Amino acid sequence: MPSLIVAPININSANGQVNFGDSFIINPKSTGKTYSGAGGGNTGNFVQTVTVISGTNTIDTDAFDSNNAGNA
Repeated sequence: MPSLIVAPININSANGQVNFGDSFIINPKSTGKTYSGAGGGNTGNFVQTVTVISGTNTIDTDAFDSNNAGNA
């Protein structure tokens, strides 16, 4: 089914997937893990964060976080 996009679109990053209209299946082809402090993952055109103290726990006790072995 076709889709009509009326609003302007602003894509800041090209490492994701954008879908307009209908789709049968969308599967991730890769996974990743990122550690970032407070406000580190904010996206947008005008971002303002004020953080006095930030701590990130990077201890990971399990072996597998995101399994995508079944995705072709």
